[in-house]
Amino acid sequence: MKLHTLKPAEGSIKREGKRIGRGEGSGKGGTAAKGHKGGQSRSGHKTKRGFEGGQMPLYRRMPKFGFTNLNRVEYTPINLDRIQSLVDSKGLKSIDIEAIVSNGLASKKDLVKILGRGELKSAIEIKAHAFSASALKAIEAVGGTAVKI
Repeated sequence: MKLHTLKPAEGSIKREGKRIGRGEGSGKGGTAAKGHKGGQSRSGHKTKRGFEGGQMPLYRRMPKFGFTNLNRVEYTPINLDRIQSLVDSKGLKSIDIEAIVSNGLASKKDLVKILGRGELKSAIEIKAHAFSASALKAIEAVGGTAVKI
């Protein structure tokens, strides 16, 4: 180790660059590196969010189409084949939201809709927020009941 090879630890020195507006002798006096005249040379200048130097901003260049319904109700879909596999593995007689959440098919705050893919072999009571027409038909065909919450 020699004196000319010593360096401070990485990240221990924070160099902020040259201090501006501290007199002509500093090399950054006078206009304080802001140029001459114009809004950007004056105090209190701010550019608005999304401003791209006069170029057409990205949010105005992108095409806008479609419609977002603020009142849309989002359901978590669960098909009959998933319910049948749950009945086979756990031996449940009725399925409600607590059973669905505890088995990881939906989260606590989700609205659940039962859909008709697959077939149901055992007559069970299913409690959910919504049912498709095909799911209702399949549940009632095997003697089960569908209860809307």
